[in-house]
Amino acid sequence: MNKHQAFSLHELEGRRIGVLGYGSQGRAHALNLRDSGLQVTVGLRPGGATSARAVADGFHVATPAEVAGTSDLLAVLAPDMAQPQLYADAIAPHLHTGSTLLFAHGFNVHFAAIAPRRDLDVVLVAPKGPGALVRREFERGAGVPCLFAVHQDASGHARDRVLAYAAGIGGARTQLIETSFREETETDLFGEQAVLCGGATELVKQGFETLVEAGYQPEVAYYECMHELKLIVDLLYEGGLAQMHRYISETAQYGDLTRGPRIVNGETRQRMREVLAEIRDGRFAREWVAEYAAGNSSYKALKQKDLAHPIEQVGAGLRAQMSWLRAGEEVSREPASAQKRAAGG
Repeated sequence: MNKHQAFSLHELEGRRIGVLGYGSQGRAHALNLRDSGLQVTVGLRPGGATSARAVADGFHVATPAEVAGTSDLLAVLAPDMAQPQLYADAIAPHLHTGSTLLFAHGFNVHFAAIAPRRDLDVVLVAPKGPGALVRREFERGAGVPCLFAVHQDASGHARDRVLAYAAGIGGARTQLIETSFREETETDLFGEQAVLCGGATELVKQGFETLVEAGYQPEVAYYECMHELKLIVDLLYEGGLAQMHRYISETAQYGDLTRGPRIVNGETRQRMREVLAEIRDGRFAREWVAEYAAGNSSYKALKQKDLAHPIEQVGAGLRAQMSWLRAGEEVSREPASAQKRAAGG
């Protein structure tokens, strides 16, 4: 599907939409849907900070059970680990037959932590970007590409409803890609673990440690291994490998093509296959659910170790001197490309 295809909000016009959760995605979805002319109520536990923020944004806020009982479409945008209990306590006993249950990530349905009632439509809309970007792009008349899926079609109208929802948050303005709960969940987890978060941050830390160990200044190592990563990522985001090669020096290109495969190689690919296998057979999901249920002690310890890494100490001092970060400014897309080219990197 592409941006030239028209998508109608008709299937949701006049229907009551409930949004459970008011974090990054929840707030963006609720605001975008309301600005698209749809009727939105937010479901939250009373008295919390997010409840106050939703009220300040002009929403009627009720308990999750109350919102579930009055919604024709219920978007479950609470954190993954909170969703199974939320479904059992507040959704399953109250959501009426023929309603639509919508998720932004298929984790709990795919790994059977939630088994939706058979009389419900069960669908997914997963924007390919954080909530702040979903909102910002919508406000400027654009949108963030979205994946969508129909897992269960009890009403016969599930596909029309999920497409209407995607249009309501702005995704249909750019690109909608049909997928399945399985594909969205497994690829999302793999991307986070092997490339975007786990892979990238480990590569940065290992590079930093290698330079410092060899006697180079930590500040210089920080700039080379972390700071300049944004310049390369911007180029890749804007135009893929071709854009990166267009703007980096020939020296950098040759080093990329001849040394890169020595760093990330067949052995790395095998580790990636192992990570993917653990996702696909449910081992990662079971491990994470067990860790959460046990109080997250291992998770918290690993996170603290990560935040105590020397690159964080060095980086904090250097970033404190970057006035554009303190002012909340963003480097525009063209200067990012131009800076990298000018630097000869």
